[in-house]
Amino acid sequence: MFRRLRDVPAESTTLRAEDVPRGMRIAGAYAWRLLALAGVAGVLIFLVMQLSLLVIPLFVGVLLAALLGPFVGWLRRHRVPNGLAATIGLLTLLGVIAGLVWLVVTQIRSGMGDLRERSVERFDELLGWVSSTFGLSQSEIQASIDEFFGQFDLTDDWFVSGALSIGATTADILTGAALALFALLFFLLDGRRIWLFVVGLFPRTAREAVDGAASAGWRTVTEFAKVQIFVAFVDAVGIGLGLVILQLPLALPIAVAVFLGSFVPIVGAIVTGSLAVIVALIYSGPVTALIMLGIVLLVQQIEGNVLQPLVMGTAIKVHPLAVVVAVAAGGFLAGIPGTLFAVPIVAFLNVFVRYIASGAWRSTPAPLALGAAAPPPVPPRSERSR
Repeated sequence: MFRRLRDVPAESTTLRAEDVPRGMRIAGAYAWRLLALAGVAGVLIFLVMQLSLLVIPLFVGVLLAALLGPFVGWLRRHRVPNGLAATIGLLTLLGVIAGLVWLVVTQIRSGMGDLRERSVERFDELLGWVSSTFGLSQSEIQASIDEFFGQFDLTDDWFVSGALSIGATTADILTGAALALFALLFFLLDGRRIWLFVVGLFPRTAREAVDGAASAGWRTVTEFAKVQIFVAFVDAVGIGLGLVILQLPLALPIAVAVFLGSFVPIVGAIVTGSLAVIVALIYSGPVTALIMLGIVLLVQQIEGNVLQPLVMGTAIKVHPLAVVVAVAAGGFLAGIPGTLFAVPIVAFLNVFVRYIASGAWRSTPAPLALGAAAPPPVPPRSERSR
């Protein structure tokens, strides 16, 4: 019934491409390309993580350039020289940051004494409540607290190592801030030539596509920066007004902290908003703290259900679920910097890939120039074909 394998003609045992189902051939073609892309992405992520002290300041510079680009462009359109316009933009940013820091520090210093006294009072009340509820004496409670802290190795070596660690971290932060400002200045000053140099690294036939896709992606990142400021402002005003309505102190510095924290999507405003709840608990007790918690959650619901889908989603063209997943993945891979850069990176890649896939660059090339007053000139098609 069955023929032996050696009796089967050799040509009948050869697998030809047309013998493989068409769906499997397409799936295989996609599979090896996706594996290659995943490998490249993995290598890039590994290099970024290894060079984080260099890459993070550059990313910060890019985001700040997207934020200050329209202002610097406006100055150039009003015939302000290029170097002076970039310098004014940088000094404006530094002035705003310095003003916010000065405002927060002065407000906190003025209310620090009262905050310390209220904190001691609330702690004593907590100890009294624990003592009366669980029938524990003050000495037993203090012994439990000492035992808890005794589990930590708070020796002189611990303090020395902690001081060294804080010093190293501070040095890294200052170095990164200096590098970010240095990169920002040159992005604003010479972004056009920097980008044209990057475009020139690609094959001549791919330059229009890369240029147009990056231009569309850059506009999306610029819109993200502007919308993020608006969202952060709404969070800060909402939580700050809640503190004022409840007649709680430190409303202004907490609002500034919420504004800055809101630049970390999803989690930033929640973490900084918890400061308002703690202040309410210290100054007015648990009832006011619960009301403040409700205000914080209400502001977050307005942001998550109104601002993010309608304003942010329209600006960056990314679904809110993708935003949440991107923030979670960024935090898992790179911690706080990952949560900060995840959304603009995903938004840029989304627009970049869609633009190339649509083929729009064939008819409407849109060259990009970071920080430039006008797009760089595109040579005639006859010259590009040479």
